[in-house]
Amino acid sequence: MSAVLYDVPGPRAKARNRIANVVVILLVLAAVGWVVYRLNASGQFESRRWIQFQYTSIQQQLLDGLLNTLKAAGLATVFALILGAVLAAARISDHKWVRVPATLVIELFRAIPLLILMFFFYYGNLQWQLGIGPFWDVVFGLTLYNGSVLAEIFRAGIAAVPKGQREASYALGLRKNQVVRLVLLPQAISAMLPAIVSQLVVLLKDTALGFIITYGELLYVAKQMGGRLQYGFPYIPTYMVVAVIYIGLCSLLSLLARYLEGRSRRRRKITGAPPPLPITDAGDATREIGLS
Repeated sequence: MSAVLYDVPGPRAKARNRIANVVVILLVLAAVGWVVYRLNASGQFESRRWIQFQYTSIQQQLLDGLLNTLKAAGLATVFALILGAVLAAARISDHKWVRVPATLVIELFRAIPLLILMFFFYYGNLQWQLGIGPFWDVVFGLTLYNGSVLAEIFRAGIAAVPKGQREASYALGLRKNQVVRLVLLPQAISAMLPAIVSQLVVLLKDTALGFIITYGELLYVAKQMGGRLQYGFPYIPTYMVVAVIYIGLCSLLSLLARYLEGRSRRRRKITGAPPPLPITDAGDATREIGLS
């Protein structure tokens, strides 16, 4: 018995797969246990390294760092989505003088590492005294890089819509901007949503690069906390706490993506048009086209 793309495993193959799964799980548990053992042996779980987190002032510092992270990520998300939409619209334009510069901009900022963009704005601000501050250096760098990536996601999502949808829309007399806005985008959103959320998760995590240019985000605050001698330089405990915070934020974004995807799917089921009637002859086809 076989499926379309692969042969269905038999009893022996299933047994081997189960054994392989058990072995992999045991290896992962052994690796985690070894890491925990080494951390404990090096004193990373000593109470003096964790006691600072019970103080209100320390919790307030973490909260301030978290708010700075969310502020930079939120603003950069809005700007990156707008920039990505504009570049994607220019990228699929019929006019070469619009399409070519947009393509060059997208490829340029996708190729430049994000940290170099932040350095460019940070040191450019210092040299030319623009007065924009580390916050805007982080936001501008995140916007240019992620906006270029999102532009390609938008373009690929629109291109993935079946060609017949586009041709049928043009046959009805719609202009290109109407076809994109009314026909292609609504169908492409559900396909693009996982990739968009994945890129926004990357954007959120990339705000951590702001600590290199002295922006007071979560990792910058954690670096300061880890360097305190009176608590035994608790770098690893502090970074573990920050890692848990980042995991929680990314998990919330993933849950939001699932909710939006499910809502979009339910909306299509509710508002979807009934299936077309079967065409039996030329007369039926003419009547069906006339009714539509």
